Amino acid sequence: MPNLLFICSKNQWRSPTAEMLFKNHNIHNARSAGTSDKARIKVNQKLIDWADIIFVMERKHKDRLKQRHIVAGKQLVVLDIEDLYPYGDTELIEILKKSLADYL
Repeated sequence: MPNLLFICSKNQWRSPTAEMLFKNHNIHNARSAGTSDKARIKVNQKLIDWADIIFVMERKHKDRLKQRHIVAGKQLVVLDIEDLYPYGDTELIEILKKSLADYL
């Protein structure tokens, strides 16, 4: 079962919403984290090692991961979703569903 890791800045809105889409999914496991020191769950090497695919909301998240962690050999996907939506926002969910259609 592939492990999917979703990353945004503070792990409050975008990445937890993406993780929620995979709750009780029968094909994938999902977790979420943030790159900020103020993140609810801060990304760490253990989470990166756990992940088969890492989805980041913005290019800056990918850059931060590469600067702070070992991500060689990991598939990193930039979703290009700006920090405009609260947790569970219906528009955010639709954007995520379209972006993640191959995984859902």
